Amino acid sequence: MTAAAPRKTTARLADGREIIYFDEHDVIRDSADSRSIAPAATAPELRYDPTRDEWVVFAAHRQDRTHLPPSDECPLCPSSPERATEIPATDYDVVVFENRFPSLGGGGDSEYAPDRRPAVGRCEVVCFTSDHDASFATLSPRRARTVVDAWADRTLALGRLPHVEEVFCFENRGEEIGVTLHHPHGQIYAYPFVTPRTRRMLDSARRHRERTWRNLFADVLAAERSARTRIVAETEHWTAFVPAAARWPVEVHLYPNRHVPDLPALTDAERDDLARVYLDVLGRLDRLYDRPLPYVAAWHQAPARIDRDLAYLHLEVFSIRRSPEKLKYLAGSESAMGVFVNDVLPEDVARRLRA
Repeated sequence: MTAAAPRKTTARLADGREIIYFDEHDVIRDSADSRSIAPAATAPELRYDPTRDEWVVFAAHRQDRTHLPPSDECPLCPSSPERATEIPATDYDVVVFENRFPSLGGGGDSEYAPDRRPAVGRCEVVCFTSDHDASFATLSPRRARTVVDAWADRTLALGRLPHVEEVFCFENRGEEIGVTLHHPHGQIYAYPFVTPRTRRMLDSARRHRERTWRNLFADVLAAERSARTRIVAETEHWTAFVPAAARWPVEVHLYPNRHVPDLPALTDAERDDLARVYLDVLGRLDRLYDRPLPYVAAWHQAPARIDRDLAYLHLEVFSIRRSPEKLKYLAGSESAMGVFVNDVLPEDVARRLRA
């Protein structure tokens, strides 16, 4: 059964940043931000590395961002009469707002140079729930669907900005991954360029199409569904599997069974199904070592303007935890050469996750 689309309300925080509420019921949002805060001084910069054909982001102001505050000082919890937070409301379902310490943003009118330029773009925070002690895995299917709708809404809106070339929705979970806030949340980056990983995947997809006239990602999905040795979960609209060449000790990819370029292209039925299967996968990951698993969840979507026919929406969830007591570190081969060495066989991980 498809839930009604969330009610969307847009407002401004005290320093001018945008905040957007996605409510599952009719709620009148009129809470003003009572804080007295000036706009943060941010001037992120891009510098070009010609040896790798990549842009590097410099955002020195992020050194001073909030770092693992106690729960009673969490900036992502709802505001109360005693304490104002980033979210002026006393409760919320899902809320998105501009990051106060963005890696990208501003500077769109500044002078450009061939190898240095302002890091125009946008960074947003996505709060999945007002419950500080929850996680994405403990959300209800209805709430997970609301998050999916928020991701799709922001992908569409940010992708329309003239300086944005790619929209990236992701979640970092766990101190081992490097999170600075415990409250369940994710982020959205709107890049002013197509990222190196996406460019490389699209180049591979282009060569595959020239050889076969087929879509590379569709063929990868078909091969996994045919082999069945690494499938973790299947539904009418989605397939979750451990990739044959997994780089990480725990790595699961989630593909829609239909070729779509991005989250906004999903139907209501596909979004409902995604909410259910994603919760199932996250639950399996947390049960793998009988403890919350640190992970990165990364949505791969088509660029905003180019090669959209080559791309194929999919989610990549991976963890650096290789056993209950051990972490996978990116050492010499991985960090310097980009060649991953995995200590865990993908087929073994898939079997354990199925169980």
